Amino acid sequence: MLINILAVGDIVGKSGLDCLRRRLPSVIAMKGINFTVVNGENAAVLGLTPDMAETMFDAGADVITLGNHVWGKREIIPYMEDSPNIIRPLNLAPQVPGRGYVLVERDFGTVLVANLIGRCSMDFGPDNPFLAADKLLDEHKAAITLIDFHAEATSEKLALGYYLDGRVSALWGTHTHVQTSDAQVLPNGTGYVTDVGMTGPARSVLGVKAEQSINMFLGNPRERYEAAPGHCKLECVVFTIDTETGKTQEAEVLRIHD
Repeated sequence: MLINILAVGDIVGKSGLDCLRRRLPSVIAMKGINFTVVNGENAAVLGLTPDMAETMFDAGADVITLGNHVWGKREIIPYMEDSPNIIRPLNLAPQVPGRGYVLVERDFGTVLVANLIGRCSMDFGPDNPFLAADKLLDEHKAAITLIDFHAEATSEKLALGYYLDGRVSALWGTHTHVQTSDAQVLPNGTGYVTDVGMTGPARSVLGVKAEQSINMFLGNPRERYEAAPGHCKLECVVFTIDTETGKTQEAEVLRIHD
């Protein structure tokens, strides 16, 4: 049986969330999507609130993944404890709240979704994501295994993709907010793309006002980032996966302007 898995790029700001709410149901219907994973860590620009998470679930998300801004809105912490389908990076310090993976039962089998964070050029030192993935896969078996790798370096993302090739159904990169053109099926059957992209303001620097980013690079005093105005885009990847083998047959990137 072939199924379609949808990975949606980082939601940026209220306008990005509104774009997701308007566009995700039609994408799910158009592409015959069976399961959807949305990265939500920038929905509040830095972080995610419970109300925003509920909007994502109502729009069609089955699982919400996070990243380096997981603690940007502290009110998400008790919500994460009560909602198993919102996950933070697995390889954060073991004492932090929340969970790094979830097993979801569907009529086509069990789906294991994990969230990992990279170590190159990030603001802190998480555990090794390669070894964290090994441990997870040793402990849990599922018909379909999906990984959102929230990382800065393209080399780290590609290396993990090849390292897990044939052991996971699909692995995609998030965090850099720029959709890459390398969606593919790796030699042993893992669907892969270096970065899914983002869902948010199309005329922006990674979703925020261009002038704020320019000021930072000029060396001016920093200010709190705000989402840019204007129309939005939804960027995502569809992985077509064979449930008998757990391997990807096709990977397709999409960009939908609101």
